[in-house]
Amino acid sequence: MPVPEDLEVLLVGYGLAGRVFHGPLIAATPGLSITGVVTTDPERADQARRDHPAATVFADLESGLSRGVDLVVVASANVTHVPYAEQALRAGSHVVVDKPIAADAAQAEALARLAQHQERLVVPFQNRRWDSDFLTAIRIAESGDLGMVHRFESRIDRMRVTPKPGWRASADPVDLGGMLYDLGAHLVDQALLLMGPAVSVSATVRSVRPSDPTDDDVVVLITHDDGGVSVLSASQVSAFGDQRMALLGTLGGLRIRHSDTQEDVLRTGAIPGPDWGVEPSAHTATLRTFDGASAATTREVPMEHGQWPEFYRSMVEAIRHGSPPPVSIHDVVATMRVLDAARTAGAGGTTVILDPPAGHEPAR
Repeated sequence: MPVPEDLEVLLVGYGLAGRVFHGPLIAATPGLSITGVVTTDPERADQARRDHPAATVFADLESGLSRGVDLVVVASANVTHVPYAEQALRAGSHVVVDKPIAADAAQAEALARLAQHQERLVVPFQNRRWDSDFLTAIRIAESGDLGMVHRFESRIDRMRVTPKPGWRASADPVDLGGMLYDLGAHLVDQALLLMGPAVSVSATVRSVRPSDPTDDDVVVLITHDDGGVSVLSASQVSAFGDQRMALLGTLGGLRIRHSDTQEDVLRTGAIPGPDWGVEPSAHTATLRTFDGASAATTREVPMEHGQWPEFYRSMVEAIRHGSPPPVSIHDVVATMRVLDAARTAGAGGTTVILDPPAGHEPAR
């Protein structure tokens, strides 16, 4: 049988997300070819030409769409995510959108309706579903070793004394700066995937650094419909970044200190290959279980391999064969509902009830 031609990809934005994350992952995926890059920055345009010599660099999205492409990847500033995704869908392309997909759940729902009307996919880039730490937590939770998992603790905490310049530190709500909708989008997505639908949300959403008007320190408490809770933290003012994650159950607990290293490796310019996602041997998870007499057994368990390349492999299957996309837009609408509730709770010092609960679609 003839081999189908590669799906043509237009990569919109060539900053950190486009250059370090999407570009290498797309380049490593059989069946995808970057044929165009959109950027208005001359230095980034030159870098894109070096990295993807077969691609044409465009100064605007309209020019990039003019010759027709199969997939548009929106990796530009947050404020552009919705308008660029809408433009690409109306041009007949499937779309991947970096997080946060929109400013709120209502915008995300409108984008989902447009994609359905156009008979095209719009897929959120929730790549941290394939982190080594989270995949390890999923494995242990499903093993039954912990009994009933009743608490999920997850942190993406850093220390950055001086805020980064640019739109990420903008206080204008339209720019979607700050931690809640940035790293919070990953934390909430993982919590809903692991712990189930959310029924209530409390939060503190603070600006701690005097030079940063955006939320740089966020803590979200989610109560799930089975009574479990998730405690999530995203901070730029935390001197201690570990532990990354913990699961607590009725028979024991799991503690993961080290974060997934795929981002670090991509920053070196590496392209994913056969041994991708293998964590250093010193990176293990601590599993502690208890018997009926409450006697503890503690052991180190290996980390799962990180699998960010799975996102674009699944995209190819979804576009070519109608397989489920790697991330459902409806899942991310649920995530946005939780983030919106956290923003409201943080502003008013209240607990927001989600009715109906905000949960992911059942796996098909």
